[in-house]
Amino acid sequence: MQIDHPNHHAAPVPAFGPADARLLVVGLAPGMHGANATGRPFTGDHAGVLLYRTLYDFGFASSPVSEQADDGLKLIDCRITNVVKCLPPENKPVAAEVNACSRFLMDELGPPDVLLALGGVAHKAVIRAYGLRQKDHVFGHGAEHALNERQVLIDSYHCSRYNTNTRRLTPRMFADVFAAARKRLA
Repeated sequence: MQIDHPNHHAAPVPAFGPADARLLVVGLAPGMHGANATGRPFTGDHAGVLLYRTLYDFGFASSPVSEQADDGLKLIDCRITNVVKCLPPENKPVAAEVNACSRFLMDELGPPDVLLALGGVAHKAVIRAYGLRQKDHVFGHGAEHALNERQVLIDSYHCSRYNTNTRRLTPRMFADVFAAARKRLA
């Protein structure tokens, strides 16, 4: 077996941030040269640039950049996790991987008041974990869904390079979903 990147984390990537955080950001999966390399969600990749800058702007992070797992960055009342915990083949998770990791996601869902799903796959995984019907909770950027009497899910397009380069997701649009989350937590 050849190891292409021997210095990468190359293991399941744990959630980052305090376990009792009131905001849980749910991403898709570790990126090849991001979380798979560093061991921290959204660290070292393009998507993390916008995410951590926005977290910082809304008071959820101690720094606007996340470069490596030991850079001193702290999350404030926020936790970040992924639906799939390991790097998926060709960086594209399939349903079997989402299903295999669903129990790990379910472990993260108890404490937060607000969950923010980055993309349709994350949205669907959260809805499934709560035992809710997808057709009653349709994904849409900025859409809000009551999960129960206490928790709400807010949808966002994923902050991937593709979505930001094509302007499907702009920094302003991303800020708007975090403003909604911050308002819900006030």
